[in-house]
Amino acid sequence: MKDLSQAIQAELCETITSLGGRVEAKVPRQGYILTQPGTTEEERLKLCWTSQDRPDRHFVPYTYVEACKIAGMLLKQIFVDDRGEAIGMHIHSSISNVNARSALSQRIMHSGGNPHASAQNARVILADPHTEIFAHLVKTYQGVPDKFIESYLRTQFTDEDEEHLCDWIAAKIPYKETGGRTGNRLYQQLCELVRGNICSINARFYAEFRQTNDPEYVWVSRHTWQSWRERYKKNAARLDAMIASIVDRKKPAPGEKGQYGYVRQAEAKPKRTRKKRTKAMDAQAEMDDLTEAGMQMSVMPGMGMHQDLQGIPGMPMFPPPSATPLNCESVRRSPAEEEMDEEESQWMVRIGADEPPAWAKRKSTEEPEGQHGSKRARTGEPGPSTGPEMQPAELTPQTLVAIANIHVIDQGICNIAREFRFTVEEVQEYYDKCGEMGRTRTRFQKMRQQLSQFEDDD
Repeated sequence: MKDLSQAIQAELCETITSLGGRVEAKVPRQGYILTQPGTTEEERLKLCWTSQDRPDRHFVPYTYVEACKIAGMLLKQIFVDDRGEAIGMHIHSSISNVNARSALSQRIMHSGGNPHASAQNARVILADPHTEIFAHLVKTYQGVPDKFIESYLRTQFTDEDEEHLCDWIAAKIPYKETGGRTGNRLYQQLCELVRGNICSINARFYAEFRQTNDPEYVWVSRHTWQSWRERYKKNAARLDAMIASIVDRKKPAPGEKGQYGYVRQAEAKPKRTRKKRTKAMDAQAEMDDLTEAGMQMSVMPGMGMHQDLQGIPGMPMFPPPSATPLNCESVRRSPAEEEMDEEESQWMVRIGADEPPAWAKRKSTEEPEGQHGSKRARTGEPGPSTGPEMQPAELTPQTLVAIANIHVIDQGICNIAREFRFTVEEVQEYYDKCGEMGRTRTRFQKMRQQLSQFEDDD
């Protein structure tokens, strides 16, 4: 978020830390990179730092923080393909309501998609189903692969939808104890029965589409496979009773075809003896939990999109991205940008007089005998005093930004020294005189060129 103004950066730092997140000076291996949409800097960052090896690294507009705060949850990045790239979506002009268009655009961006794609390049076209153009769009793009025409309005579930869903689950997984009712594959198979449905928006399922629609499963196209799955999960207790009654009525015989060729039947699970956890295993588990949760921007539970179709007040509108794409060969990572190391400490800045985490404290029983009295006090550590204890001042967001800028300057000086083979002290001395990183880099580049022209002595 270095392309943002200092005021916006300070406000974002304060909001993120207040919600339980952490701002890193380096590019995180997993987490969120805040950008200014529609700028060349955003495009450069995506070209430099997008990698299939980092599926949990997301590029989001800086308004994502406020959107998560309003929603009370982390908005999941669901509109991305298998390569981690944003799915292109086109908001059709048939949606005439300006507020609805604005809300759609913001939600798509905050959920990982690209709402500025043209109608020709978009994989999903959102249109008003109550207009004549909607049927025309469906007819026009019916035979186009990887193209979906969808209503921007949410379709409500009916009693008939639930009956169809229960019939499907009863036929595929009649016995709940065998597992699989909340998995993805069960509902993806359901949506693959209808050709051209956005239920199978994930690219790896395109090749499995059937060439003809099955009239018996026309009702499937009313919802996506994610919606069918969520409907069951949120109403599992009630729907399980309906499924059980269907199974009792139909009584599927063993050996009949089910989800994987045959009906799943309950099997007696052997009892497993639990191994006793040692102290080392407990400590490692705590470390793994901290590492996994360390890069999350917020500790608020739950993920998903907003439920009501209303614009977010005070949220700025972003222009569409530049029409001229950047050349990948000409784009370089900034010398100040660096990826975080996996071994890097999770506790980069100690704020105030906060206690260290529990896993970092040494138990008194683990210390060898005879070492308590031989320890030497640290230099500069204050001894016992009868006066009031002095508390260190808390770091403000402005101080955190200043610390990050100092790190950027030091990293840039080291990069110049390494690239042109000078000592760090020489580069630091000249930078202190001029105060400009670009000027410093140019000078040492010229100096290296001049030194390269000298002939070797015989």
